[in-house]
Amino acid sequence: MLKKGNPTFLKYFFFVVLGYYYTPLRINIRLVSTIEQDQELLKGLAQNDKKSIEAIYRLNYSMIQTFVLNNNGSIDDARDIFQEAMVVLYEKSKATTFSLNCQIKTYLYSICRRLWLKRLQQLSKFSTQVESLEETVPVEEEIEEHEKINNDFILMEHAMSKIGEPCKSLLDAYYLQKKNMLEIAGEFGYTNADNAKTQKYKCLVRLKKLFFAQYKNA
Repeated sequence: MLKKGNPTFLKYFFFVVLGYYYTPLRINIRLVSTIEQDQELLKGLAQNDKKSIEAIYRLNYSMIQTFVLNNNGSIDDARDIFQEAMVVLYEKSKATTFSLNCQIKTYLYSICRRLWLKRLQQLSKFSTQVESLEETVPVEEEIEEHEKINNDFILMEHAMSKIGEPCKSLLDAYYLQKKNMLEIAGEFGYTNADNAKTQKYKCLVRLKKLFFAQYKNA
């Protein structure tokens, strides 16, 4: 299950589920992407529907691969950029305020193009003659929001690494493994579920303090 706000997990999900598609596709796609059809795919993406995710990949990945290869990139680069763009699209699909006003193809291409330009700048390979294959839409706000989520998650990972035991394992058991307080009490040796709940609250307060302390210094 995809977990909102967890970029690392999201990227891992797309790599595992779609990794075997990272080859030239020889599929005759007759589906003409329309706004209505894209809205259905977007709804499916928000619900972690595998068929919708695969359809978005099949309809769009080859275009992104061609763009990256034509602009100083490799197939691995294309995979990484497309994967990150899919994470951005997933994050937006979960937002109730998001409204897709163009085709998914245009949106993904715009995200990938912007991400790839930033990558080229970081690698000092930027060229003003970057080849464009499709029209684009403004996506600067989406890129900034995505990068903020990534940075926040890195800070949270650091905070989790500093919190120590048993807090780290306790929070993992509750939030990731979805264990109830009675199970946690038995596993960690607390006398009852209420004591386990109290300890979980103390651990969460400590984690928040560690996170925001790093946030101020970031």
